[in-house]
Amino acid sequence: MKEITVEELQTLKNPIIIDIRSPIEFKDGSIPEAINIPLFTDKEREEIGTIYKHEGQPTAKWKAMEFVSPKIPALLKQIQEAMQNGDELVIHCWRGGMRSKAVVTFLEFAGIYAMRLTGGYKAYRQYILKQIPEMFPEKAVVLHGLTGVGKTEVLKKLKSLGYPILDLEEMAAHRGSIFGTIGLGEGHNQKIFDSLLYKGLKEIQGSAYFVMEAESKRIGKAAQPGELMDKKMKGINIYIHTSLEQRVIQLVNEYVLPYQNEPWYHVQISIGIEKILRRIKDHDMKKALLQTLENKDYQTMIGILLEHYYDPRYDHATLEYDGKFIDVYADDANHASIKVMEEIDKLFVKKKEVFEGQV
Repeated sequence: MKEITVEELQTLKNPIIIDIRSPIEFKDGSIPEAINIPLFTDKEREEIGTIYKHEGQPTAKWKAMEFVSPKIPALLKQIQEAMQNGDELVIHCWRGGMRSKAVVTFLEFAGIYAMRLTGGYKAYRQYILKQIPEMFPEKAVVLHGLTGVGKTEVLKKLKSLGYPILDLEEMAAHRGSIFGTIGLGEGHNQKIFDSLLYKGLKEIQGSAYFVMEAESKRIGKAAQPGELMDKKMKGINIYIHTSLEQRVIQLVNEYVLPYQNEPWYHVQISIGIEKILRRIKDHDMKKALLQTLENKDYQTMIGILLEHYYDPRYDHATLEYDGKFIDVYADDANHASIKVMEEIDKLFVKKKEVFEGQV
């Protein structure tokens, strides 16, 4: 049986990684792009664990065999369908124990060559947590700007043109407002965030700098590592300015129009507004927000929140940063992308041919 270490896994160009843990384990944290083909359902895994605890290992193993035996043909077929010609197949479970050994053995009997990840997901997580602090490029370019100036759009445009970026909100599946997880599900936990951060850092290896948003340490359910916070606080600061009217348009396009007819949308906005109302002392502002909520007038709601709630809080946060701020004035997110690229190119002498004619 061929085994592969986490370090060796990093050298494979395009491995097919099969995670055979139960769905609940996979949801809690996984290797990016791994495919979950569970050996046991959540209920089966729980039952085996209970038997192991009360009746011992032999009885638990027997029960596991009873669960697995009828599934073997379908399991192997699923794995076979996930494979592509020339790609190397890697199987893993939690600690590289009996589950992955059994599946690799089944595959060998079926004439399918596969490698077993030594130490499983647990070893992978320990590895990336050790690696991440050493992987950050030398300098951070930090994008600042009031809510709605289009910082995320700027990051995505820069990435599409080959600039080294870390989109932390995407990694956390959360944005920093009452609209935080709209369109993004329930948000990622720390394990998933760390895995995506490691993947993002691998993609920009060798760069002298990276571009990021000025996020607070905690983004939804996840927290940035201390090393990233240090880079951010000592980075090059670019502050994007756009009119209030344009910011409202940006947020309506991003958070309202795609989702407002979904049955869950108004409920989620209501929960967010309730949280904000607890922090507001101004009675007139509370009344105005409740009126927009009742009328489902999200555009007016966004304007009130920006001007009277988010904006006053944002500028205070910029005082924490070292160094001067480069001010960029833009009509919209696309215009901001061009101006931010111009500033980065001045700083890092990047050839302008990369983006000329593409924006």
